[in-house]
Amino acid sequence: MRFTQVLCGTASAVVLAGLTPIAAQAQETEIPTVDSIVVTAQKREQSLQDVPVVVTAVGAKLLQDTGVKDIKDLTILTPGLTVTSTSSEASTTARIRGVGTVGDNPGLESSVGVVIDGVYRPRNGVGFGDLGEMERIEVLKGPQGTLFGKNTSAGVINIVTKEPEFGFGANAEATIGNYNAHGLSASVTGPLFGAETLAGRLYIAARERDGYNDVVTGKGPSKRDQDADQGFYTVRGQLLFVPDDKSSFKLIADYSKRDENCCGAVQIRTGPTAAVVNALAGGKGISNPANPYERVAYSNRGAPSSIEDKGVSLEANIDLPIGKLTSISAIRNWRTDNGQDSDFTTADIAYRAKDGTNYSEFTTFSQELRLTGETGKLDWLVGAFLADERLDNEANFRYGSDYEAFLSTVVLAQIARAFPTMNTANPQLLASQFSGMPYGQTFAANGGLHDTYKQRSTTIAGFTNNSFHVTDAFDLTFGLRYSVEDKELDAFQTNSDGGRGCGSMLTPAGQQRVALALAARGVPLASLGVANPVTSGVSPVAYAIGNMCLPWANPQFNNRGTTQKRSDKEWSGTVKGAYRFSPEVLGYASFARGYKGGGFNLDRSQSSNGLQTPGANGVLPVLDTSFPAEFVDSYELGLKNTLFNRSILFNVTGFYQKYTDFQLNTFLGTSFAVRSVPEVTSKGVDVDFLWFTPVHGLSVQSGLTYADTKYGDQKVPNDPNNALSLLPGSRLSLAPKYSASASLTYERPVGEGLKARFNIGAKYSSKYNTGSDLFPLKEQKAYTVMNGRIAIGSEDEHWSVELWGQNLLNEKYTQVAFNGFLQGSSGLSIANATYGATGFPDTITYDAFLGAPRTYGVTLRSKF
Repeated sequence: MRFTQVLCGTASAVVLAGLTPIAAQAQETEIPTVDSIVVTAQKREQSLQDVPVVVTAVGAKLLQDTGVKDIKDLTILTPGLTVTSTSSEASTTARIRGVGTVGDNPGLESSVGVVIDGVYRPRNGVGFGDLGEMERIEVLKGPQGTLFGKNTSAGVINIVTKEPEFGFGANAEATIGNYNAHGLSASVTGPLFGAETLAGRLYIAARERDGYNDVVTGKGPSKRDQDADQGFYTVRGQLLFVPDDKSSFKLIADYSKRDENCCGAVQIRTGPTAAVVNALAGGKGISNPANPYERVAYSNRGAPSSIEDKGVSLEANIDLPIGKLTSISAIRNWRTDNGQDSDFTTADIAYRAKDGTNYSEFTTFSQELRLTGETGKLDWLVGAFLADERLDNEANFRYGSDYEAFLSTVVLAQIARAFPTMNTANPQLLASQFSGMPYGQTFAANGGLHDTYKQRSTTIAGFTNNSFHVTDAFDLTFGLRYSVEDKELDAFQTNSDGGRGCGSMLTPAGQQRVALALAARGVPLASLGVANPVTSGVSPVAYAIGNMCLPWANPQFNNRGTTQKRSDKEWSGTVKGAYRFSPEVLGYASFARGYKGGGFNLDRSQSSNGLQTPGANGVLPVLDTSFPAEFVDSYELGLKNTLFNRSILFNVTGFYQKYTDFQLNTFLGTSFAVRSVPEVTSKGVDVDFLWFTPVHGLSVQSGLTYADTKYGDQKVPNDPNNALSLLPGSRLSLAPKYSASASLTYERPVGEGLKARFNIGAKYSSKYNTGSDLFPLKEQKAYTVMNGRIAIGSEDEHWSVELWGQNLLNEKYTQVAFNGFLQGSSGLSIANATYGATGFPDTITYDAFLGAPRTYGVTLRSKF
C-alpha cells in the first residue's frame, strides 16, 4: 500500500492552499483535517500534502471572510504576491517572489499568468474586477509553463468559479460602506426545465463607490472633483450538461462593464518646476510642498476609464477507454478606453483624450486539449494548446494649451544653469525663437500624435506531464512542453501637425536658428557646439533640439508605417522527485525551465545619438522595437509535514530562480522603454502553517516568504542616458525581501439557532522600492495591512449580517512612484541633474499612485 493518499473531492469541494492562509475546509466534515485538502496543481485531483508543487489555494469561505473580490484583494492572503495598478485599473500587474511585468505597455505580456475557469487571459488587468462566486483561487509560485498555457515564467493565479448545481439554491447580498459604497449581487442555481441532466447558474452584480482622492481641476475642462471611484456591473451565466456518468459539458458566458475615473497621481516630492506649473495654472497647480496622504490630486483633464470584458467558453470532459479527455474552447474580447491628464497638474501641459482613439482591445481564441490516464505505476497526461490573439491598440498624446510655454521655460532654465549670465526674460518664447513660428504655433494646443498598432500572435504548443510511482514511497514526475509563437506587428504613426515645430529645427538652417537664439540670450559662441555636463553631456544646441523633438513631436514618425515579425520556438519543462519518509512527511526536489515569449514595444522609441554635434540629424526613430524571450531556471527543495493527528500543516520550501533576458518595462518620463536585463535572480524560502485547533470552529493559518530578488551586476544594455544606472546588483522594484500573512477564523453558536463568525487577517511587507529606476525617494517603508470581519446569522446560513473593514489601521503606502512628466524627468535632463545630500536628483518631481485607504461597511446576506 502506498503512503500517498489521494482524496478525490467533488466539484463543489472547497479547495484550500498549501502555502498560506487556508481557513476553509475542503469537505463538509465535522472535524477538518489537513489531508482532506485537495488541489489540482498538476491538472488532476491530489491531496495537497502529496503534491511536489508550491501552491496556495484559498477556498470560498475564506475569500468571503477576507473580502476578496479580485486579485488585488488576494494579496492579503498570499505572502510573496504583490499586485499593483497604475494609470488605470486595466494596468494591473501581479508579481510573485518579486518577479512580474509592468502592465502599462500592451506590447508586454505578463510573467504571472491569470487563468479563469481554465481559460488563459492575455493580461493581468482582467483579474481586477468582481470575479463572482468563486470556488477557490490557486496561486502557483515559480514557472508553470508546462501545464498552464503561455507566459507563466513567474507563476499562475488560477481562478475557479462555482459550477451549477442540481439542487435549487439562491443567494443575495447587499453592501453599504464609507466613500458612499453600495453594491448588490444575486445568484441562482438549479436544474433547468425539470431535467436531471441540465443545470444552470446565473450571477449578477453591480457596485459603486465615490473616489478615494479629491481632485483640484483648476481651469478645466474637467469638472470631476473625485478620482479612484468605482462603478461597474457584471453578469455571468453557466450551463452544465451531464448526459451520463462518463461525460459532462459546461458552457460559460460572461459580460462586465466598468465606467470609472482612474487613476490620478499625487505628488510625493516637487522640484523647481512647481513654480512654473503654478504660474501657468494661474494659482496652485500642483501639491507644493508635497503631501500625498491628503489624497488630493491635481488634474485639469481627469482620468476617465471604460473597461469592457466579455467571452464564452465550453469545457467538455469525456471518459474514454484509454483515459479522460478534457477540451476547453474559448473566445474572449477585452477592451479598455482611457483618458489621462499626463502631467498630473492643473496646468494644461499634456493629455490623452478618451475619444475612441486611445484604447487597447484584445480578441483571443484559445483551445486546450488534454488526455489523462493511469497505466500501472504511471499517471500520464498529454495535451495541446492553441491561442490566436489579436491586439488593436490606438494611442493619442496631445499638447495642452500650456505645453509650449512650459517646455520653453524648463529648457531655458536648464541651459541657464550652465550659463548663469544668460538672459532668461520671457522664457515662454524660446520655442518660437527656435522654430521661427509665432508664439503658440510651434506646438499648437490639441495637436500631437495618433498611432495605430495591430498585432497578431499565434501560439501552438504540445505538452506532457507524467508521474511514475517508482516505489510506494518514491515518485518521479517529468513534464515537457514545446511552444511555437509567431507575432506580427503593423504600426502606423502620425502627427496631427506633421511635427512641424521639431522639423523646423532639425534642418541645417533650423539648427543655425537655434544657435543664434541661444547666442542672443548670452550663450558664448565658443560653447554652442561644445558638450556641457549640465546639459546631459551634449552641446546646448543639441540639448535644446533634443527636448523640442521628443517622440510625439518628431516629424520623422509622421505617416510612418512599419511591419515587424518575430518567431520563438522553445522547450520548457520540469523534473520533480518526491519521497515520503513517513505518512506524515513528504520531501521533494524539483527543477523547472520557464519561458515567456518576446514581443514588440508599443510606444514610440527614438535614438538621440545623433545629437552630439549641432549639425547632426539626430532623434532618429528606432526601427526595431522588438525584445527577446524571457527564460528562467528554477530549483526548489521542499518538506511537507502533516502533524498532530493531521490537524497541523507545516511546509517549508527553499527556492532559487535565475532569469535571463528579463523583460523590464520602464517609464523614462517621456515614453515607455523595454530593456532586456541580462540576469535576475530570486532566492529564498516559503514557509506555511495551518492549524485546525482543538477548539471547535477555530483555525489559524500563516505564511512567510523570504525572497532576495536582485538584478545581476551587469549594466543594463541600451541605456545611453543612464536612467537605469541604479539597477545592477540592486533588489527589483516592488520586491519586498520579507512578506508574511496571518489569518484567524473562529465560528461558534450564540444563542438559539444563531452562530457568530470572526475573521482577522493581516499582511506584512518589508520595505521595497516602487519605481522601476530604483531612485531612492521612491522607496516604500515596511507596512502592514489588516482586514477584519464579524458576522452573525442563522445556523442554517439563511441570513447573516456582517460588519467588515479593509486596511483597518489605515496604513499609508504607495503602489507605484514615477518621475513627473517633463518635470526634470526626461532622459536628457536626468543624466546630469545635480544630486543633493539625499542622493537623488534635486530637480525632479516625483508622482505616485497610492494604495487604498481604510474602508468599512455592512453586508447583508441571504441564502435559500
